Amino acid sequence: MSKNLSALSGRKGMQQNLFDKMGKVSVNDGGTPSFQHLEQLADEFLMGDANTYGSITAYDFMKPENRGKEIYICNGSACLCAGTQDRVHDKVMQHFDAEAVGHMTCLGRCHENSSFHYDGKNFSGNSIDHLEELIREKKGGQNGRYSVTPVKPLLTEPFNDIPVFKNLLQETLKRPADKLLQEIKDSQIRGRGGAGFPMGIKWEGCRNEISTDKFIICNADEGDPGAFSDRYLLEERPLSVLFGMLVAGLCTGANWGVLFIRAEYPEAVNILEQTVQELYANHLVGENILNTGFTFNFKVIKAQGAYICGEETALINAIEGQRPEVRTRPPFPTQQGLFLKPTVVNNVETLAAATWIIQHGGSEYAKLGTEKSRGTKLVSLDGLFNKPGIVEVEMGTPLEKVIYEYGGGFRKEVKALHIGGPLGGIVPVEKIPALSIDFESFAAEGFLLGHASIVCIPQDFPMIKYLEHLFEFAAFESCGKCFPCRLGTRRAHEMLHSAAHDMKPINLELFQDLLSTLQQGSLCAHGGGIPLPARNALQYFGEELNLHFN
Repeated sequence: MSKNLSALSGRKGMQQNLFDKMGKVSVNDGGTPSFQHLEQLADEFLMGDANTYGSITAYDFMKPENRGKEIYICNGSACLCAGTQDRVHDKVMQHFDAEAVGHMTCLGRCHENSSFHYDGKNFSGNSIDHLEELIREKKGGQNGRYSVTPVKPLLTEPFNDIPVFKNLLQETLKRPADKLLQEIKDSQIRGRGGAGFPMGIKWEGCRNEISTDKFIICNADEGDPGAFSDRYLLEERPLSVLFGMLVAGLCTGANWGVLFIRAEYPEAVNILEQTVQELYANHLVGENILNTGFTFNFKVIKAQGAYICGEETALINAIEGQRPEVRTRPPFPTQQGLFLKPTVVNNVETLAAATWIIQHGGSEYAKLGTEKSRGTKLVSLDGLFNKPGIVEVEMGTPLEKVIYEYGGGFRKEVKALHIGGPLGGIVPVEKIPALSIDFESFAAEGFLLGHASIVCIPQDFPMIKYLEHLFEFAAFESCGKCFPCRLGTRRAHEMLHSAAHDMKPINLELFQDLLSTLQQGSLCAHGGGIPLPARNALQYFGEELNLHFN
C-alpha cells in the first residue's frame, strides 16, 4: 500500500472518486480507458501515468483485453457443474466473432444456469434460445426469478416502503449512539461474509478512533460462484441494506457510506442508485438528516471485475483507484482504511441484519441460532436442486433439512456439495447429516460455512476437473501481492490440468507441500483458503483421485 497514493486519491473527496471515473471512462472508450483519459485522470489526481494504467490492468472489465467485448459467458462453478455452458457458447459463436466474446464469474443466476451477459444486462434459463431476437431488438426476457423460502423471515421480511424507513429512522435518531451500538453487541451477530468476525467489536473499534472523517463500506462485490444472496438483498431489500449502513454511521461517527457493487450485478447497481436518489429526494440522507444534526451521504460505485475485492483491504485499494492488492495488517481498516481514515467494511447480509436488530432489539436476535452462531442465514441453492433459490433459516438448522425439505433434493445424482464459495469445503453427500447451518459444526467437520452458497457436484463430474477449475479460478483471481498465492495457485493449476487432460500423475507429497505453503504463507484467505476444498477432495474422494496421484 502506498500511503501517498491513498492520500492523493482522497484529496478530491468521495464524490470525485478516481475508481468511479475510471469505470465510467472505460464504458465510453469501448471497454477500457484510452491512454489519453488515463493521463488526464493521473494529472487530475496528481498521480503518475503508470499508476492509473497499472490499476486498470488488474480489473477484468477495464483491462486492455476487454476492448471490443460485446457478450460475456458465465464460467462460474454452478453453471459449469450444470453442464449448460457449452450450449451457451455454441449459440453465442453463431452470432459473434471470438474476439467479441468474454467471460464473467459469476452472474448470480446459479439457480437456472445457462447464464450470459449482453448489452449491459444478465440473462439465464431459456434466454439463450432467443439470442437472435435479443441482438436484433435489444430486448427480451431476462428471466432470473427464483423462489424465496422465508423459513425464519428476518432478512426476507418486507422492508421496501419509504414511509416505514422514515419512521424507523426518526425513532433511531432519538437514541444515543452508544445504546445503538450496545444493541448490535447484544445481538452477538457475526459477519456473514465468510470470516464470521463479531460486528459489534468491529464497529466499536472504529468508534474509538479519533478522526474527522470515517467511512462505512458495504462490500457488495460478492464474487463467490454459487452465491446470490447478496444479489437478492440488493435487488429486493435495498432499504434494509441502506438503513444498516446508516446505523453503522451513527454507531461509529462515520459520515459516508460507500456501496461497492459488482459489475456482474448490473440490475443491483441500478436499483441501489435509484433507491439512494429517492432517499435524497425525501431528505432522509445527506446534510442534517431530519434536523437532528446527523449527516450521512452515500456513494454507489460499480466494481469492475476482481474477485479479490471480497477481501476488505483489496476492496479499499480498489476504491482509491489503486490495484486491488491485499494490504498487510496492522493497521486494520478500523484504524487506517479508506484514504487512511477509520473504516468499517461489512458485507451486504451483515448490514441488512443490523436493520432488524435495531427494529426488534439485540436480545431478540440473540435468542435465535446457536451459542456461537446467532440469528438467521440466507442459503443459496443452485440449479441442480428441485427447488433452487434463496432460503432463510435460523442458524443451527440441520443441513439435511435445508437440502431435502426446503431444496426438494436433487434433480440428478450428486456426489458432493461445494459450500461457501471457492474457498469453502467440498462436502460429500454422506456428511450432510453431520452438519447444520452454523459456523461451529462446519469448522468441527473440517469445512467452512462462508456465504452458505451450495454448488452441487454431479456424480458424473470428474473431481480432478473440478479441482482444475478451482485452481484456474484461484490463479486468475490472485492479486499477485504475495508469491505463495501468485505462484502457488498457478503451479497447482498446471499440475491438475496435466493430470486431467494428459493423464500425467501428480506427486502427492509435492502437492500436499504446495497446499501447506499456500495455507501458511499467503497474505489473505484467497491463497490461504483454497487448499481446504483440495484437501477435502483428497480425503473423501481419494479412490476416484488415486488415478491422478502417486
